[in-house]
Amino acid sequence: MQFLLAFIVAAPLLGAVAALLPAPPGLKGTSPDQAVLRHGVTVTGAVLAAAIALTLGFDHDNASRMQATTDISWIPALDVRIHLGVDGISLPLLVLTALLTFLCALYSYAKPPAGPSPRAFVALLLVLEAGTLATFAVLDLLLFFLAFEMVLIPMYFLIARWGGEGRQAAAWKFILFTLLGSVVMLLGLLLVGLKAGTFDMVALATDNGRALSTSLQVIAVLAIGVGLAVKTPMWPLHSWLPDAHTAAPTVGSVLLAGVLLKMGTYGFVRIVLPIAPDGMHVFAPYLAAFAVAGIIYGSLACLALARSGARGDLKRLIAYSSVGHMGFVLLGIASMTPTGVNGALFANIAHGLITGLLFFLVGAVKDRFGTADLDTLAGATGAALYGRAPRLGGLLAFGAVASLGLPGLAGFWGEMLAMFGAFQPAEGLSRPAFLTYTAVACFGTLLTAAYLLVVVRRVCMGARPTADQPAVADVQGHEFAAWTPLAALTVLAGLWPAVLLGLTDPAVQQLLAGGKS
Repeated sequence: MQFLLAFIVAAPLLGAVAALLPAPPGLKGTSPDQAVLRHGVTVTGAVLAAAIALTLGFDHDNASRMQATTDISWIPALDVRIHLGVDGISLPLLVLTALLTFLCALYSYAKPPAGPSPRAFVALLLVLEAGTLATFAVLDLLLFFLAFEMVLIPMYFLIARWGGEGRQAAAWKFILFTLLGSVVMLLGLLLVGLKAGTFDMVALATDNGRALSTSLQVIAVLAIGVGLAVKTPMWPLHSWLPDAHTAAPTVGSVLLAGVLLKMGTYGFVRIVLPIAPDGMHVFAPYLAAFAVAGIIYGSLACLALARSGARGDLKRLIAYSSVGHMGFVLLGIASMTPTGVNGALFANIAHGLITGLLFFLVGAVKDRFGTADLDTLAGATGAALYGRAPRLGGLLAFGAVASLGLPGLAGFWGEMLAMFGAFQPAEGLSRPAFLTYTAVACFGTLLTAAYLLVVVRRVCMGARPTADQPAVADVQGHEFAAWTPLAALTVLAGLWPAVLLGLTDPAVQQLLAGGKS
């Protein structure tokens, strides 16, 4: 188990180095580009296999206990250690990251990205995977920060070099926003570690803030929370996200929405909630207020983009929808209850599966029609996917109804549990305020259904194709291979939520109890 977790974190980095080297004789395939793309599939596939093996070997009866731990002294003067481990909170995110990266590599092998050398693309993809996996596996505050920042450079280059129109400005906006937030977050992490005398996240969670004064906790939550909120992204710190998603290549958008946004909310659960509970109590009502503001803002922005004549971009619309969906995650965390936090963690995984699928589908629509402009797609010679590419249209409708929270699919449980948690928040939090937030969030679900159904009507429905309209390819083999796991897991998580909640609940209960079972 220790070896598996260490392999999961280290293998992508080693694979990135190997991707930059010449392919060995006999493994070049028909071209060097094909060889390096196959290398990406092989490395990410091996990491996914190791993540599945780790899940099978995980002691599900003790999901609250850190397992597969490695603890090695790294910088003795600062007591910084290479401390790795997984519990019921981090394991699902680890598997989600490995799965999405593998599917992106598989998709890119069949449809290589348009841009510079595939060798650099694969290396950046693997570095991005390594940083994300490390974020969910490390148990030291400084290592967490290093892993948290490690993903910025590869994502910057994926957007700036392989993105579409406006990619340079979008990439700069992405990295400047996240770097500025991270500088403030680093100050908060250093403040906590130096005042508590340790950077060990397990020891700090067990201490449950007893070594930190309330005023220091308030400062720490504010500083750390700003950096995490930018990455989440929380309204009004979200403005980098729509531009980044619109300009990013398809696999960049999938990983940005499916994995990178989860790093921010994971930090709230793993660091802020257990380490500074008194400071979190102070800021929880404000966090909830920003969360529901994001839900309404994201939904209204999507409605504005979806209306006829707005020239709305479908990728941009899905990006704004992420602001709303992550608002539900933040609302669940702000409730500081086991129900709300479990809902937030479930919504994290559901959003990764559903929005990852939606960005794959929007990328496919853009490849076929040359645009993601909704007015063009809904025009007289537009998409009409049900008639022209029925499988693609059916999958897009499936992703939309899953995203709006249809019962029986994964999107339903996380949002419902987050609102249940806000309906009865933790002791000491204002129930009237949280009841108001819950009511606003409920209204946000109606707006979400409205814009997603408008998108389905405009893109999927329409007149049957005429003889003079060019043929549109339906779902192809490589697309079916990349998309089927996400659709299947969306149904599985919706019909059998206990699989995921059985992992997260014991860990959340112990985390909120200050390390006590």
